[in-house]
Amino acid sequence: MGLFDFVKGIGKKNTAPAEPQPQPAVPSEPFAQEVANQLLGLVKSLGLGVEGLSVTYNGASDLATIKGQVKSQADKEKIILAVGNVDHVAQVDDQMTVAEPAPQSQFYTVQSGDNLSKIAKQYYGDANQYNKIFEANRPLLKNADDIYPGQVLRIPA
Repeated sequence: MGLFDFVKGIGKKNTAPAEPQPQPAVPSEPFAQEVANQLLGLVKSLGLGVEGLSVTYNGASDLATIKGQVKSQADKEKIILAVGNVDHVAQVDDQMTVAEPAPQSQFYTVQSGDNLSKIAKQYYGDANQYNKIFEANRPLLKNADDIYPGQVLRIPA
């Protein structure tokens, strides 16, 4: 459990309201609820093992809070990254529990010019280990070239 920081405004734009609306200085409750519902839908669409899932969003602080019980540490980390790598989210408060605890992965924020081979060389000393990073971030990544600056990735041990 803990608080994870992300780069706001960089991630996927899939939580914007369906109809463009001017945003007040402090986002309204309906907007925050809509974002929370969309984040919940995003997590459910990943097909990861999670029970009792709930997602809340505080628009004033751009904080998403995730609760529930996941089967594995990997699923927990993927859920954190799925929610954190969304445009409106600057922080994720992880309040999930894990049924089968395991060591945490490292997280890496993609920089301009990065690719999975370059990241694999940095962490594993072998650029050919890029597929290990790709597989660790599925279903968040559809292909190995699907990364962007500011995105946070799981780097397994």
